[in-house]
Amino acid sequence: MTASPAAATLTARAQDVSSQIVDDILTLVRQETGSYDLPGLATGLDLLRELTVQRLGRPDHEQRHPGGECGDTLTLTYAGTGAGHVALVGHYDTVWPTGTLAGWEQPGPSDDGREKLGGPGIFDMKTGLAQGIWALKLARESGAPLPTVTFVFNGDEEIGSLSSRPVIEEVAQKVDVTLVLEPSAHGAVKTARKGTGIFQVTATGVEAHAGLAPQDGASAITALSEFVVAAAKVAAPEKGTTINTGLFKGGSAINVVAGQATAGVDIRVSSEAEQDRVDEEFEAIEVSDPRVRIEIDHAWNRPPMTLNAASVPLLDLARAVAREQGRDPLRDTAVGGASDANFVAALGLPVLCGMGAVGDGAHAQGEFIYPDTVPAQTALVAGMLGRLVQPLRG
Repeated sequence: MTASPAAATLTARAQDVSSQIVDDILTLVRQETGSYDLPGLATGLDLLRELTVQRLGRPDHEQRHPGGECGDTLTLTYAGTGAGHVALVGHYDTVWPTGTLAGWEQPGPSDDGREKLGGPGIFDMKTGLAQGIWALKLARESGAPLPTVTFVFNGDEEIGSLSSRPVIEEVAQKVDVTLVLEPSAHGAVKTARKGTGIFQVTATGVEAHAGLAPQDGASAITALSEFVVAAAKVAAPEKGTTINTGLFKGGSAINVVAGQATAGVDIRVSSEAEQDRVDEEFEAIEVSDPRVRIEIDHAWNRPPMTLNAASVPLLDLARAVAREQGRDPLRDTAVGGASDANFVAALGLPVLCGMGAVGDGAHAQGEFIYPDTVPAQTALVAGMLGRLVQPLRG
């Protein structure tokens, strides 16, 4: 498909500055920002702000929202020339603990010879952050009227957006549309995501000497092991429900019948009905030793995301911009992971997710991007900004 003249100019400019965008991506990747490393997160957010100001100038309004035990959330607003207002949302925390970068091996080219770039958080989602900044820069340089843009950079998405959720929801309610700069699904935008539960299950038993009086003890570890095996059977993949016990710890010494044990359980569901079913079936699980007390913290973190009515015109707009830029038809898809887009969609507000990187391997040592896709992804967001100068109408 042939691009329109204005779109062709924008995409050509994105291609011209591609190496600079990639440099900014790698600058962000080199500063490690694991979700639990508060000093690293603080330094990473300072770096991200500095990079934004370097490319876009000082914002018209900014606010740093303290995260407490989580990374801070930063909002930066750049005034536009039209009535529209767009939020660009992205997290700067990663799943990787500090020190991971030192042992990271760069990937070789793909089977078809395409270059890959790897690094902790490069796919999920520091590439999206850099592309979002450059998208506004390129849209400005085009000379077209632009909406006001508010960046929301949060440092706790990978652990549930515990402190940033209210900020994201507040911004989303003030703007016309929200674009989440999470990685794409092989170039497709994400219009449906599963809801997530982060359950903490605690078993309280009775301690006793494992050699002298084991019969007097009631093992919290044994009981909790029974529980997590039963919990796994609550999964219903055919309904989109998966259950994974990812953390398990307990006991005080090898020769003591364990009096305490805890498990962290990750739950993914596609509907509220499945949330209710999981809640009921977890509460119905029984363990063999009645002396052990099981307590479940039903922490549903993110609601399921679907393509709500408000988001359909936004998806149509994204597809129109892709056509104008001469791209292949823009696909949308549903994925199992959750993001901050779940919160926005649940409010019935227009949102698209997956506007960022093209690559693969999120949360895995092989995480990578295809640098040759950076210009097109950046131009797509820039082109959308140019079309959102007025509030989107359904």
